[in-house]
Amino acid sequence: MDPGHSRVPSPSQLPASFSKYHHPYFTSAEVQYLSEKQRGKLSATQEEKARQQACGFIEAVGSKIGFPRKTLATAQNLYHRFHLFFPRKDFNYHDVTLAALYVSTKMHDTLKKPREILMVSYAVRFPELAAKSKSVGGEVDMDPATAENDRQRLLAVERLILETICFNFTSKMPFSYVIKIGRKLKASKKLIKCAWRLTIDSHRTLVPIMYPPNTVALGCLYTASLLTTLEPPPSPLVEAQLDTHVATILKEKGDWERTYMAEAEDLEEIAHVLIDLLIQAAQNPSANTSPRTPASPSPHPSPRNQHFSSIGTPQPLLIPYKADQLIRLKIMMRQNEHPLRPQQPLGSADPSELYNGNDIAMLGRNQGTVRFLFGPPGVVGQGV
Repeated sequence: MDPGHSRVPSPSQLPASFSKYHHPYFTSAEVQYLSEKQRGKLSATQEEKARQQACGFIEAVGSKIGFPRKTLATAQNLYHRFHLFFPRKDFNYHDVTLAALYVSTKMHDTLKKPREILMVSYAVRFPELAAKSKSVGGEVDMDPATAENDRQRLLAVERLILETICFNFTSKMPFSYVIKIGRKLKASKKLIKCAWRLTIDSHRTLVPIMYPPNTVALGCLYTASLLTTLEPPPSPLVEAQLDTHVATILKEKGDWERTYMAEAEDLEEIAHVLIDLLIQAAQNPSANTSPRTPASPSPHPSPRNQHFSSIGTPQPLLIPYKADQLIRLKIMMRQNEHPLRPQQPLGSADPSELYNGNDIAMLGRNQGTVRFLFGPPGVVGQGV
């Protein structure tokens, strides 16, 4: 980790005190600007590859420990948020992912000590050493000095992550919305299950830090309904009609937007992001984005699924769609989409300055007094 990750003003230039606001979501313009700023010399494709590698590592370590889905999803969100403000070249992805996982365990009360997380990560990173281990749990015999250095780096990055979220431990997940809204829309169990898996995959993208959980859930239900058109006609015709009916409702603007506080245009954008992820997985099966997760849509593993926690890297499921099918679906969607809304202007200011002046330079430093607020400007004080 390079301590000089940004141009840091001298102590005399730093304010004596300032406030830092938590921004739960970012606009597409802000995400695009910040991603370009932090990726450095990496191309967008290389950045996406690094993102999927990191999310896969979180998935592998968390599954081996046995963390519930909400812990893994939040860790992936924290990883995405961290790299909106810190350059990728300055941090090893192992340090950031494990720190994000550690913070997530605190947020969801599934706490593990840093050393426990590190030991499991060694088993994932060095399976040949884990195979030679004589301990009952397969713990890798690492050099104590190396393990201590890794622990210190994990704790250093943890502090940065905590400051980027303003110590706001609130985390709302879209999983319960998938089930509740799916039932309201009279979707079949098969469609809800597919939407549940797409919701898991959505946390490998920046969607959850751009849209609230109810919108993410609707977007996943809409995408799942579109994907049913690629499958061979099932025997129960009524169920198939119900599933396509979900896409018909959500594709058009109507009363449902007011009921569920979402907009059809947002669902279309989420659908494109998820289908792009599936296309990437179909073209590169070794980087399959559908992890092996409990079949039951429950945040807590059931006893019949506990064996998933004992394995190393999760075995991916085969994607039942071909890349050319998914590309044709995207073309069809573009032909029938709503007109693009005017993009919210980025403005002349750096979006990272949304956090007030020099506070990004102050992250992780001890100069000055910082007041962390749990909401964005204009919202703090209104019940926040």
